[in-house]
This record gives sequence, structure tokens and C-alpha cells, in this order.
Amino acid sequence: MEISTIIVLVVLAALAIWAVAIYNQLVALKNRYKNAFAQIEVQLKRRYDLIPNLVETAKGYLDHERETLEAVTKARDAAASVLADAAMDPGNAQAMRNLASQEGVLQGALSRFNIAVEAYPDLKANENMMQLSEELTSTENKIAFARQAFNDQVMGYNTYRQSFPQIVLAGALGHATDAELLEFADSEAIQEAPSVSF
Repeated sequence: MEISTIIVLVVLAALAIWAVAIYNQLVALKNRYKNAFAQIEVQLKRRYDLIPNLVETAKGYLDHERETLEAVTKARDAAASVLADAAMDPGNAQAMRNLASQEGVLQGALSRFNIAVEAYPDLKANENMMQLSEELTSTENKIAFARQAFNDQVMGYNTYRQSFPQIVLAGALGHATDAELLEFADSEAIQEAPSVSF
């Protein structure tokens, strides 16, 4: 009787250690993708901070392009709001889709702004505009790299969570759903960072 009790206790202890190891790995992987999203958040906030300076620099030149300037400002404000929601739960599928959608709106507004600026050679040659353009382009590249790192971390988490035997325990351990990749609707936006040139 004692040997069978010891065997049962050893098996239960082994199962408990196994469950704890799976839980700890899920938590570690989730924290990695949350940290990776924090890097995206930093770069997006930097871009959002640059945009008002860009608009302010262009105001003197683009008097009759007021709608374009307002569209950029509104898209920037909306994107910043959606980013705050996504930062609360970067694994949330709807939050990631909302962020990707709003970033698409902002990119569209910036593209229209870019087209308007092309018509003003003096504005393109403005030293402040050139510096802001360079900073914005650098930030766009950093966003692309941060997004790739985030998606890599999400993929690692999802792969581990979906693998056997982890999938058997994942739901019970508070990891019932996959994290969402941050993807843009336009496949070109995924492959190439948007560029802003003046």
C-alpha cells in the first residue's frame, strides 16, 4: 500500500510540475509579446508627436489645403486613441484590427499631405520640413522593425500555446485564445515601411 501511494504521489507531483512549467512558459511568452508591443507604442507615439510639428510647419504654405491638414490631424488623434486601447491588451484581436485600420487611415492622410507638399518647392526645401521628414522616415522604419519583432513574439506564443500537450492545459491556465498579429490591410504596407519625402 505504501509503494502504490508513493507512486501516485510521485505521478501527481510530476503532473503538477509539468503544469507549472507550461504555465510559466506561457506567461513568459505573453510578456515577451507585450514588451514587443510596448516598443511599437513608443515609436508610434514618437510619430504622433512629430505629425503636429509637420502640420504646423506646412500651415504657412498650404493655406488652401486646410482640409488636408485637418484630415492629418484628425487621423493622428484617432490613431493615438486607438493605440491607447491596444496598449491595454496587445493580444486582443479587435484592438489589433482597430489599430491596423486606424493606422491605414493615418497613412492615407499622410499620403494626401505628401502629395500636397510636392506642389510647394519652397516648403520641400524648408529646413524644418526636411528635418521633420527625415525624423518621420526614421521613425517609420523603427515602427516596421518593432512590428516585425512583435509579430515574431506573437507567433512564438501562439505556436507554443497551440502545440500538444500545452493546448490541453492552456485554456485552464488562462491562455484560452491566440494573440493577434499586427497586420495592415494593404499587403504593400506589410512588406515596406511607408515613406514620407519632401
